[in-house]
Amino acid sequence: MKNKVTLRMSQTDDYEALKTLYIKNDLEVDPDEPMPEGVVKNWKITLGCDKEGMLVAGLTLAKYEGEYIIDGIAVEPEYRKLKIGKTLLEKAVAEVRSLGGEKIFLVARAPEFFRKEGFITIDSKAAPDVFDCMTCPQFGVQCHPEVMRLDLV
Repeated sequence: MKNKVTLRMSQTDDYEALKTLYIKNDLEVDPDEPMPEGVVKNWKITLGCDKEGMLVAGLTLAKYEGEYIIDGIAVEPEYRKLKIGKTLLEKAVAEVRSLGGEKIFLVARAPEFFRKEGFITIDSKAAPDVFDCMTCPQFGVQCHPEVMRLDLV
């Protein structure tokens, strides 16, 4: 008999918990920075039925310079085959559509995942100038993310 995993998705204002998840999963997040001003919504996925279950995934959707940005998405490694990242991304896409957005940008360290979801790689000059990693000394040296866009129209 297989063990059944119960996961719960909910909106959250606990950016500190998401930030810890993002840092643990190697996203470039400043641990001392508060939640960015442009955040539209945060979602979390927890293990178990109650609201206080173990955090296993999260996504931050923001709007900067008039453009929607996935400002963070992470799934704990042992839960990555459960399509949790896809579920979170679909939630963010639905939210952007409901707000009248026409595209979503992100910087991907796992571009193949996002390609499967319809994102395309673009030149960084074609993206809003809001990604801090573009000025990071590791960009293009030890870190080779791709700037990506999803067109919704």
